[in-house]
Amino acid sequence: MEQTLVRAKLVHEGEYVAEVDVALIITDDEWSPYLSLLDAYKLDDVRQALRQGDIEAAAKLGRVYKLIPVAV
Repeated sequence: MEQTLVRAKLVHEGEYVAEVDVALIITDDEWSPYLSLLDAYKLDDVRQALRQGDIEAAAKLGRVYKLIPVAV
């Protein structure tokens, strides 16, 4: 029996964080839960876009936030 569960994963690079929706695949084997290959590539693509400063490309795959340091 296989189920999927949609969850948001956070990808942090530099001063940006992207929130990307991925489907976790839940099965009866010991590797569960895991991502599909396409979702794993999507997370890699978002991380690469953020590293290169291509916020527009990253925003096509998830919600992008800019981190602002808070003075203590």
